[in-house]
Amino acid sequence: QVQLVESGGGSVQEGGSLRLSCAASGYTDSLDCMGWFRQAPGKEREAVAAIYTGGFTTYYTDSVKGRFTISQDTAKRTVYLQMNSLKPEDTAMYYCAAEGKCGASWWRREWYNTWGQGTQVTVLP
Repeated sequence: QVQLVESGGGSVQEGGSLRLSCAASGYTDSLDCMGWFRQAPGKEREAVAAIYTGGFTTYYTDSVKGRFTISQDTAKRTVYLQMNSLKPEDTAMYYCAAEGKCGASWWRREWYNTWGQGTQVTVLP
């Protein structure tokens, strides 16, 4: 019953910035954990960041720490991923995911039951 829609992807030059948005609709009252994943062709889908919407906790994979920031607008039921200093290796399809809680397994795609359709990010060298 929950729907997630990503937006904000596109093509940018190396070193540029993008802000991705994930808008949640439907029954969202029980969603406390929102995550961002990415998947490049031929590679596994990997976790990028997550946020515990009921508190102050955020999570990041090592490769994006200091460059990406996850945030939320609770009134709009929207989660954002601000991506700065983009590198060609950041090129991937980016997916938004939602689950009832965050925890030690936030980085596992199996943790999340609800997924968006994805938005493409391409970083030109």
